[in-house]
Amino acid sequence: MSTTVLAVGAWLKNVACLVLQGHAHWSPVHGDLSDPAACDALERSVQALARQAAEAGAPVQAIAHDLHPDFFSTQLAIATAAALGVPAIGVQHHHAHLAAVMAEHGLEGPVVGLALDGVGLGVDGTPWGGELLWLDGARWARLGHLQPLALPGGDRAAREPWRMAASALHALGRADEIVPRFAPVVGEAVAAGMRQMLDKNLNCPLTSSAGRWFDAAAGALGLCHHQRDEAQAAIALEQAAARALAAQPDLPPLAGAVVADGVVDLRPVLARLFDAPDADTAAAGFHLALADVLAAALTAAARERDIHTAALGGGCFFNRILRKRTVQRLRAAGLQVFQTGDHGCGDAGLAIGQAWVAAQQLQTPRPESPVEESLPCA
Repeated sequence: MSTTVLAVGAWLKNVACLVLQGHAHWSPVHGDLSDPAACDALERSVQALARQAAEAGAPVQAIAHDLHPDFFSTQLAIATAAALGVPAIGVQHHHAHLAAVMAEHGLEGPVVGLALDGVGLGVDGTPWGGELLWLDGARWARLGHLQPLALPGGDRAAREPWRMAASALHALGRADEIVPRFAPVVGEAVAAGMRQMLDKNLNCPLTSSAGRWFDAAAGALGLCHHQRDEAQAAIALEQAAARALAAQPDLPPLAGAVVADGVVDLRPVLARLFDAPDADTAAAGFHLALADVLAAALTAAARERDIHTAALGGGCFFNRILRKRTVQRLRAAGLQVFQTGDHGCGDAGLAIGQAWVAAQQLQTPRPESPVEESLPCA
């Protein structure tokens, strides 16, 4: 990647990256851009990296950023690009996660991959996070995704896993259970309000986020109802699963997950968690079921397109049980599996993927703005 591109990274765990003469130059970790100090630090880093490129005789040719128009990083990228007289190129969040894998391993494509995380704006304007994608150079397509769940209360649902469990009950046609199950946790009035919110579809955007499915599972098992720290519910779920697998390594996955028209539906699996006699065993079964159905969907997509390379990205792959099981299943199916390296699978390593995509687009001019390709679902 000889094109000089500066990428401004993600909203969370923000890090910028300059790709200069085929090498990645990273800024310090700035933190989450909800903090004004992090925004100031990012702006200083972008200026410093742009100067570095100019002093090397290879000035920046494009600024890459996330698609979300309200992010400080997006606004900074657009302003900086205008000042430099170069294009600002928006890159879809999950596309960037998998492109980071391709950049780190020198892959060109085609590849199929799974990008699993908490949230990233999709090209349809909805929050994504459980994505099956195809990539080939500057081209990409969404082949499939996790069954969307409602986010009751929007972003607040990400902080209160009981809301995602209530959403799952509603999606299962078991809305009458919301109040009796969660009134002891949050109070009867709040639980009843949640039921009404879901019934009337008020402030309940849909998301395909894998992170929110983990939250729903943790809430269903009573492992975490309110999060004080990021990924607290998912970590509690993984710890419960690890305890069960340490005691019984050959535990089977929970049955019931289905794939139809590219949509991976875990509702039948989640239904079993609400009545599970043992939370640890159920948590393990959920992990194994999720890994198996995602690996099966990815393998089917790869075989349909005669692709032998798979990429895994997104913060959910910090989960060792999910990662290990998914990789095992994909390798057993004959796929070569690539993951991210030193900067990790989460948002701190996203910028190099943004830069890679922007460079590919500059090197492969297209008549229209680069957007998602139209390909049939696997």
